[in-house]
Amino acid sequence: MTPILRAACAAVLLSLPLVACDDGPAERAGERIDRAAENVRDAVDPPRGPVERAGRAIERAVD
Repeated sequence: MTPILRAACAAVLLSLPLVACDDGPAERAGERIDRAAENVRDAVDPPRGPVERAGRAIERAVD
């Protein structure tokens, strides 16, 4: 593989995560569905103890 082709491949691979950062309508709808599923799971199997509740709250805040 030539050095120019190798550099081009590296540039494309390193720029892909930047393109994937845009949240479109399908991404937002998927996140809403995920949150609804988590809420249903919490209603059926509530978090046990304050540490698990805090962990889930942190997880939701980070996402």
